[in-house]
Amino acid sequence: MRNNFFNLGFLVLALSSISANAEILAKDAIPAKILDQFYKRHPNAIDIAAEKKIHFKQALYEITFKEEKEEKDKKKIIELYRENGRFFVNADDVTGANMMPAIAYDNLKAAFDTYTIKDTILVVNPNGVGEEYDLTVNASGNDWSVIVDHKGNITQKERE
Repeated sequence: MRNNFFNLGFLVLALSSISANAEILAKDAIPAKILDQFYKRHPNAIDIAAEKKIHFKQALYEITFKEEKEEKDKKKIIELYRENGRFFVNADDVTGANMMPAIAYDNLKAAFDTYTIKDTILVVNPNGVGEEYDLTVNASGNDWSVIVDHKGNITQKERE
């Protein structure tokens, strides 16, 4: 009986760490050391927003923006920065490209039963082999932030 309570407690802790709400950060909530490096690269950036993410076991800030010179219809640019302010990698919006391994769709079906993929961002590891897919998935009226690795495994899942 004690083992059941222990296992139940462990399960609750594990699920609460997985399902923490993701939040979009306004420009003023982005750490100054990241903004300093960002503005050195993109002095004319507009429509800046960020989100805390974990890719390749590293805590990162995913910053989306547009260049002021670009047309308003252009897609946003996506860059990832480390917490220390250093640039990590560019990411690509590959929504609708069906680039994920086939097993990823089976894993999403097992996790969500019925779902639609709203956005797909490809993040390639600059420090070695591999890529991850950062998805926004709608299931049962809720949006989820889901990370899928290069093998198609779901490595993170949190409600937005």
